[in-house]
Amino acid sequence: MSSSSYQSNTRTYEYTSAAEISLLPIPVMVHDRSLHEKGDTRVIPFDLSKQLGTQYPCTSPNLMASFMRISPSTYLETSANATSQAFYVIRGSGMTESDSLEIIRWNEGDLFVIPAHKEKVTHHATEDSAIYWITDEPLLQYLGVHAVDKKFKPAHFTKAHMLQEVEILREQPNAEHRNRMGVLLGIQETETTTKTLTHTLWSLLNVLPKQKCQKPHRHNSVALDLCVSASDVGIYTLMGPELDDDGNVKNPIRCDWKTGSVFVTPPGWWHSHHNESDKDAWVLPMQDAGLYTHQRTLDIQFVS
Repeated sequence: MSSSSYQSNTRTYEYTSAAEISLLPIPVMVHDRSLHEKGDTRVIPFDLSKQLGTQYPCTSPNLMASFMRISPSTYLETSANATSQAFYVIRGSGMTESDSLEIIRWNEGDLFVIPAHKEKVTHHATEDSAIYWITDEPLLQYLGVHAVDKKFKPAHFTKAHMLQEVEILREQPNAEHRNRMGVLLGIQETETTTKTLTHTLWSLLNVLPKQKCQKPHRHNSVALDLCVSASDVGIYTLMGPELDDDGNVKNPIRCDWKTGSVFVTPPGWWHSHHNESDKDAWVLPMQDAGLYTHQRTLDIQFVS
């Protein structure tokens, strides 16, 4: 076959008209807690592939988020073509294992990450359990590759350890004036580089103190925000692409926090957190900011 047969697959574009194209926008959507509160043991994907125009499941261009519901004394098998998988225990207790993975015994509020994994991973629950599961599988689907190398060792963050680290920060002088009040989660392999949860994933355990507002900031990574704990009313995020003259989000979209629910914050959008209740609230965003930090394109900005 002559190479000339490939010429029909070529395209050319005028630079100024094609340099900035309009792809389908990242939508502001919610994966509600009601999805994991009842029903059989199963994975409940937060699939926005139709909204994003992909041929494979995804929640954002690079990440896939799901709930895992595991009924008492049952187990759930999961697998992903991913370089990184993160699991945050919304409620319950149990253990996770595979042929090449040491047993991880988890409880409510724990978070653990595992690298590229060929075999299925089995999750056993000793009580009614729900887990927030995030992978970078859509990134690999886009590239058309399979995860082979293990880029890091598994890591297990206990709830007690993370809360202790946050309390240390809260006791520091002028801590209440920080844009966010929480701890970034990292591993040994990223300690001298991106200081992120894995080489692709980024996460923060952030407390929103009662009767406080955390001013807007923005970044180029998509945030998949899990509300860890919040009162039923009076706690919310305001988000939008612009700020007004006073440094507040202009014409914002409001997302109310609901314990155990997830909402999407689009890339580049300003977002502020508000707690009008009498109790502290907690949020755990998951982002592909490990990748953006490595590429020097995160571009995080804060309202002073």
